[in-house]
Amino acid sequence: MDWQSESPELRAFLGSLHRGEILSGTVAAIERFGVFVALDNGPSHPTLPGVGFITIPALSWRHIDAPTDVVRVGQRVLCEFLQFDTYNAEARLSLRALEPDPFRAFADRTVVGQELRGTVDRVLPIGVFVDIGDGVLGLVPFREVDGRPAACPPEVFEAGEEISVVVTDIERVHRRVSLGRPDKA
Repeated sequence: MDWQSESPELRAFLGSLHRGEILSGTVAAIERFGVFVALDNGPSHPTLPGVGFITIPALSWRHIDAPTDVVRVGQRVLCEFLQFDTYNAEARLSLRALEPDPFRAFADRTVVGQELRGTVDRVLPIGVFVDIGDGVLGLVPFREVDGRPAACPPEVFEAGEEISVVVTDIERVHRRVSLGRPDKA
């Protein structure tokens, strides 16, 4: 179906939106790939549950397992307009754009060398991801455990375990926090 000729009202509405504009609506449908939003002042979509769409990364600054961790069908939402997706004829939206960035706040108040307490989020072959507060994750690479390379970690870590870590680097551009283990002096 050619939505442009079938729905001139939809084309006109989407073309009138500006990046950064705040839009309100109701969550119309939740899929594994994102969330459809019926916008308050928007027309209906000829084939989709809503004219607005929020991708998974645009739902929250925090890591989420499913869109239902953030929204539910029928929920009222305020979103920032990102762009007009001309292929799907929808307004790409963001919920997280209207929330403070927890990484930025963490980076502003934390210094390299600072010792923190955190909770082991997951253990991977490259190292241990530690939740150091507000959903900010840092990595203790196994090569850094006890300050020396390791084929396997000298400590056994379990998800949910609380541990002490030291901030070794904060990369604002890439949004990464590198961690090490405190010296056992």
